[in-house]
Amino acid sequence: MSRIFNFSAGPSMLPLEVLEQAREELLDWHDSGMSVMEMSHRGKQFSAIAEQLEADFRKLLAVPDNYRILFLQGGATAQFAMIPLNLLAGKDRACYVSTGAWSEKAIKEAKKYCQVNVAASSAEDNFTSIPERGEWRVDADAAYLHYTPNETIHGVEFQEIPDAEGLPLVADMSSNILSREVDVSRYALIYAGTQKNMGPAGVTVVVVREDFLDIADPKVPSVFNYAQQAKNGSMLNTPPTYNWYLVGLVLQWLDSLGGIAAIEQRNIIKADRLYQAIDASALYHNPVQRHCRSRMNVPFILADASLDSEFLSQASANALHALKGHRSVGGMRASIYNAMPEEGVDALIQFMAEFERTH
Repeated sequence: MSRIFNFSAGPSMLPLEVLEQAREELLDWHDSGMSVMEMSHRGKQFSAIAEQLEADFRKLLAVPDNYRILFLQGGATAQFAMIPLNLLAGKDRACYVSTGAWSEKAIKEAKKYCQVNVAASSAEDNFTSIPERGEWRVDADAAYLHYTPNETIHGVEFQEIPDAEGLPLVADMSSNILSREVDVSRYALIYAGTQKNMGPAGVTVVVVREDFLDIADPKVPSVFNYAQQAKNGSMLNTPPTYNWYLVGLVLQWLDSLGGIAAIEQRNIIKADRLYQAIDASALYHNPVQRHCRSRMNVPFILADASLDSEFLSQASANALHALKGHRSVGGMRASIYNAMPEEGVDALIQFMAEFERTH
């Protein structure tokens, strides 16, 4: 059976090389006589996997020594609550920038724990833009400033790190982490689910500067406390061991390609080709302002919505899957994360051109 090109927003496709290695090692990891999923998380074999996972992540993202890397559970959604629980440090408010559905979800959850001041919002533009930086109203007394560098649903991405005006900067990088180079030292905390660019669902990476580790209220449950997780190597409870292993394989694959600088160039090429095809078309349209178009998630609308179901049906018949746009936006969406090869994007472009020719 031949593999499809999976344009799902997440869980997304994984590199074929990673899947093949996992298959080879499934029953017997490195002559241990057992699968990784059978290992004790306290045993020496899995300890080696965990140590390599953290070292590879630190290397790829160039994480400074004064940051801790945590591998947690609950997805980015859990972090929407854990961030105010850990970072308010006695303050009663935080600043958020709203540029799409995931920003809005983070805001809604944070409101349970503090006053949320929305420094800027693109809701009036249906989240097809990023507010001009000069229009932001940042509360100098807030505990932190939170933003979402890439909005998976609306296809909006920041092309540079915003000025936090002295506030600790927090970022939900779930859908673009490891897809481009980033200066980690500009952040107090970065978090990301792994199911888009790093591996399967079930692991959430948190990169937190050490001086923000131990400022949570003592009443915060241990499993939700960054300091407690750091002291216990992210193993306060049994972690999803096999998922850690798979994330580690993806990181090794990224390193073998030349690291983040190399994958970023490949991502630029893929996105540019797809946007050029859309812009040159009379049938397809991308609603996002050009200066903030996402490299990871490319939404596009057909001029005749009655063709949507036929487009999806024919795309699936051509091994191009999961192209239906989110229900809140409509149309189509192609998620072209790190593991999507250039051949997949080229196949989509060729199909779109043929579909337009015949319709």
